[in-house]
Amino acid sequence: MPPTTNAAPTVDPARTGPRPLRVVIAPDSFKGSATATDVARHLADGVLAAAPDSEVRLLPMADGGEGTLDALLSVWGVEAREVETVDAIGRPRRARYGVSADRRIGVVELAAASGLPAVSDVVLQPLHAHTRGTGEACAAVLDAGVEEVVLCLGGSASTDGGAGVLTGLGARLLAHSVATVASSADGELAGTLVPDGGEGLARVVGLDLGGLHPRAREVRWRLAVDVTNPLVGERGAAAVFGPQKGASEADVAFLDTALVRWADLLERETGVRTHDLSGAGAAGGVPAALVAVLGAELEHGATLVAQAIGLPAAVADADLVLTGEGSFDSQSVNGKVADGIGALAAAAPGRPPVVVIAGQVLLPARQSRAAGITAAFSIAPGPTDLEELVARTASRLTEVAASVTSLYLGSVRR
Repeated sequence: MPPTTNAAPTVDPARTGPRPLRVVIAPDSFKGSATATDVARHLADGVLAAAPDSEVRLLPMADGGEGTLDALLSVWGVEAREVETVDAIGRPRRARYGVSADRRIGVVELAAASGLPAVSDVVLQPLHAHTRGTGEACAAVLDAGVEEVVLCLGGSASTDGGAGVLTGLGARLLAHSVATVASSADGELAGTLVPDGGEGLARVVGLDLGGLHPRAREVRWRLAVDVTNPLVGERGAAAVFGPQKGASEADVAFLDTALVRWADLLERETGVRTHDLSGAGAAGGVPAALVAVLGAELEHGATLVAQAIGLPAAVADADLVLTGEGSFDSQSVNGKVADGIGALAAAAPGRPPVVVIAGQVLLPARQSRAAGITAAFSIAPGPTDLEELVARTASRLTEVAASVTSLYLGSVRR
């Protein structure tokens, strides 16, 4: 658990009697310069420099994509585990995953095994890239005995509708119906299995769940998403995100048709329709398979992470909340970390002020306040280039946090 300090009393007009200043520090990462955990520590140094007797709680955050695993591990105080698996084009790869200290929750980041950066050294393969490695990582989490699997969707290299996750968990995608395979002489047919990736979805006829991991349907599946795109159509996985993964216009059309075919099959097999499900287009359509087959729940990424680390209760008990990210802009108040923290503070009985400390602040104060953000400050000391600012990130975070804390103390002691 992150450190706290015992404190001499400071005056808090919102409460009866003196008590230590309680500060919650819950930043996102500064991509390219500092992890969320590092940012939280630097901010804490600043708070304690200005108010040494404060009680400081570090709860590094993430929006459900890359970085979420590290944020959760930091709060839980456990080390990452690793599993031998494959990347999005089938090459051997070690992927990290996490299990909470009480062994109840397992966390997998799709990008750890099936992410775009891992295959950036070769020509992108939009029709063949898959998520089987993620499924194998999920199997390792199930083997650890967890009751709940949190799968963080973001940074995917594939558009396979989650078929790869199912095969990694032991399912089979068949080019023949299950009945045809079962009635064959040895229960198998030459060429029974379809290839990995979106290409295989265009050939799949049957889904064999007989070999599915025995615990796959016993646990709760929670999918962290930050988009509302449906699985198919002009706002679907292929149309919107396919080009980022190397898909040409023809590839996009092929993949969208294949996803429709896959969604039709899932609906026939499970009775669950995912074609137009909000959020099913995330990570190349991964939610479609997991919602239909495993009953997975789609959740807003930042909200899911906040709940997992106990942020709502912490904010409700805080006098001051500090958060931050590399760039505080219009996206920040549209479902990202700062937006969620602002909403939590606004709903808290004491309505603690929320201050954003960012690499750059591009959002007007009026829009910040509308999102529940009291103020936002840049760590840039003046005109500077990015390279210099990155080098000074740690010290500037500490300096600005100290200034914000002093300003807060001055305001409550008047």
